[in-house]
Amino acid sequence: MSEALGELVKPVIVGRSSSHFTRVTRIFAVEMGVDHSLEVVRDLMSSNAADYGGNPALKMPALRTSRGVWFGALNICRELSRQSKRAVRTVWPEDLDQPLLANAQELVVHAMATEVGLIMAGAAGAGDGSAHHAKQRTSLMNTMSWLEDNASHALAALPSDRDLSYLEVALFCLVTHLEFRRVLPTEPYPALNGFCREFAARASAGETTYRFDP
Repeated sequence: MSEALGELVKPVIVGRSSSHFTRVTRIFAVEMGVDHSLEVVRDLMSSNAADYGGNPALKMPALRTSRGVWFGALNICRELSRQSKRAVRTVWPEDLDQPLLANAQELVVHAMATEVGLIMAGAAGAGDGSAHHAKQRTSLMNTMSWLEDNASHALAALPSDRDLSYLEVALFCLVTHLEFRRVLPTEPYPALNGFCREFAARASAGETTYRFDP
């Protein structure tokens, strides 16, 4: 660790520019106006928690701040919101008190995790002929079909006076990541692609474009 926590000048996001969970946090950082830096996780096969910002689950992202380390995208986004000097009207997962909205949030996060599982299995050289792999892929396809049919209605049900919602950020990062990593073609999802085109106009989306870190 290059800096002691108490000496951090600005928060450090530990993750990868090619990660959808990391991009969620980076979008929030930009939207909240929180100056930060990115520390790249170089080896996703590492079993050293220090490589993941100290996360014992060996997962990213993490956020190092002068107050301590935060694990996981949602935790990080909450802390970035607390650090923000902007009055950003944010809709959080616990604010989604309708089944359609709550289910949309659950399925977006589920699809993100499932996609990671498929990518990591491929990186590890695991074959795609197993029953588990087939179930994961079917799960992802079923979830994306549900989101295509329901996401527009869910987004329309969000409070109209919001500036940002965790649901929208996560959905955008999921759909665009599927295409970036070529896990699943997105052409069959015109409604989701339309949403992504609109969200992509935000400065925070433009500043966090997916890429593979050198």
